[in-house]
Amino acid sequence: MFRKHTLTLLFLGLVTHLVAQEAKPATEAPRTIQPSIMVIPFAKENQDMRTILENDINLRVAVTKIKEGFDKRGFSTVDFVAKSKLVNNDRAMELNNLSSLKQQIIELSGADIYVETEAKINRTDGGNSVTVIVTAYDAFSGLSLANKVGNSPKFYTESFEKLTEKAAEGIVEDFLNTMQSKFDEIVKNGRIGALNITFSENATSDMDTEVGDTGKMFSEVMEKWLEENTYKGYFHLQGVTSTKMIVDELRLPFLDANGNNYRPTKFAAELRNYLKKIGFESTRDVQGSKIFITIN
Repeated sequence: MFRKHTLTLLFLGLVTHLVAQEAKPATEAPRTIQPSIMVIPFAKENQDMRTILENDINLRVAVTKIKEGFDKRGFSTVDFVAKSKLVNNDRAMELNNLSSLKQQIIELSGADIYVETEAKINRTDGGNSVTVIVTAYDAFSGLSLANKVGNSPKFYTESFEKLTEKAAEGIVEDFLNTMQSKFDEIVKNGRIGALNITFSENATSDMDTEVGDTGKMFSEVMEKWLEENTYKGYFHLQGVTSTKMIVDELRLPFLDANGNNYRPTKFAAELRNYLKKIGFESTRDVQGSKIFITIN
């Protein structure tokens, strides 16, 4: 009798354990960060991207098909035409050239990645075709993330819009996969940036100046700050002279503590604030992912 009751209790305990396991909520998978994308027409230097897009139906088809590919995969996309209209003629006239206008549109868009798209018509005796070329760039560093070339089948037709669709559809899936993989690496390892610290002609200090009562030279203090403030402590010091420090590569986090894009301008601001705290006034210039700090 005792053995029978023991077996019964063991059986009930096993059932309770299994039910508890089933009731336990599954561990949530880590959230995948997806970038916001802006698809833009390819333009040579000093060419107006909007004019090129408006005058080329095949290019508009290519841009639309690539954008649709991102939309279907759940990416957040930014409309290039809408953003370009925000840059009015007055602001455009203040810029040095149309290449700068392109960069300003990219910055105003808030996109993490921009994708340049090109459509080329090919006429041959064996039939006509269209070649579509797409290249994805990190909007902050300009680093190329992915590129693909797609060719439509050859047909004896003048319906190049259809050929453009075929060429774009043939590459969009592989292109998205490659771009997402490279973007995931950026999120994991940080964005690539660069930093130059120099002293103005009127500066009364240099890299060898001792900072406060630390007993350390300015260059040593800067290296320590970089160790503590770059992403995972990664930076490469190319060289130091008495008036210049060149960091040819450093890593910046993709997001800040609040989940917002961590821009190179924020890193520059944090560095300037630190410099002021230890008694050095400075100015900064940020060009893409390159940061220039000048000690006054």
